[in-house]
Amino acid sequence: MKSTWKPHEKHGGLTDKDKRELPESVFAFPGRRKEPMTDAGHVRNALARFDQVQGVSDKDRELAFQNILAAAAHYGVDVAETDWHQLGRLPHTPNPAH
Repeated sequence: MKSTWKPHEKHGGLTDKDKRELPESVFAFPGRRKEPMTDAGHVRNALARFDQVQGVSDKDRELAFQNILAAAAHYGVDVAETDWHQLGRLPHTPNPAH
């Protein structure tokens, strides 16, 4: 599967308004507009939260992983995983609020 991620000029902290204005091409999960990747910190965050995104298919996860790899290469972020299955599809840590 080919990445749909494209770099975008907005960097740093993103408000909800900023996120709404971003193109889908900057999100790991573009159809769901989940995990924007506009800098190296956001790429690392997308990796860390990959298994927490709910309501997406395996195909969505494959695309998201390809998008993460593309953004990581652009921003110089090392990714140890070679397949999205290594990141998982269920959260690894329980949420104490549930």
